[in-house]
Amino acid sequence: MTDNEHVDPLKEVYHESFVENPAHREFLVEGRTALLCIDLQYLDAAPGHGVFKDAMNSGVPKAAQEYYFDRLQQTVLPNVRGLQDRFRGHGLEVIHTRIQALTHDGRDRSKGHRRLGLLAAPGSREADFLEIVGPDESRDEIVINKTASGVFSSTNLHYVLKNMGIESLFVVGVYTNECVETTVRDACDLGYLVTVVEDCCATVTPELHEASLATLRDRYCRILTFAEAASMLEPLIPAPSKVGNSH
Repeated sequence: MTDNEHVDPLKEVYHESFVENPAHREFLVEGRTALLCIDLQYLDAAPGHGVFKDAMNSGVPKAAQEYYFDRLQQTVLPNVRGLQDRFRGHGLEVIHTRIQALTHDGRDRSKGHRRLGLLAAPGSREADFLEIVGPDESRDEIVINKTASGVFSSTNLHYVLKNMGIESLFVVGVYTNECVETTVRDACDLGYLVTVVEDCCATVTPELHEASLATLRDRYCRILTFAEAASMLEPLIPAPSKVGNSH
């Protein structure tokens, strides 16, 4: 096998289109970029609740649970909150998705969620957002409820974003290899420029996390660290201009 067989022949064109595209900056400066926070709720991101209520029978080994919750508490949640604060400080949209059925018995759920036994009924603890990264009610932040991995395929999010003129998304949340990856692929196909902040995402093993990032990188999105995203936000947002009286 020659070295040429390991070369990605499309790497350059994809990198230019999705990573180096100057529209990333333009959309950010124009206020057409939103932060999309995926499924940071008690159903799937809190020990002792939801899918982890019965930890021994959750299907996730103890070591994997320890890794996942440690990553959430030590890295992901503080970083997500840091991004939320920066987006809010610049008047940019922060949008939250969560798994929540329309009905208490979940009869409206997707077939996939029925098969998995996933149910977050309206008003349930499972449907509650983790407090540190939940919606800011004083800002009237948008919440999109879903019962599938992909928020675009199962909700009116695309319609809502288009109504607001959003063309670019920063994506954070859980699980990297499920709801995050599905949403990123769909967003790219719908024409959004997508940025995944890798240390604002988590799943139950580092291998699954890295495999998803490897698939998405330079194909469906650009991938940044929290530090890179935070440093990028500050200088790109211009101060409001002072408009004087022209008469």
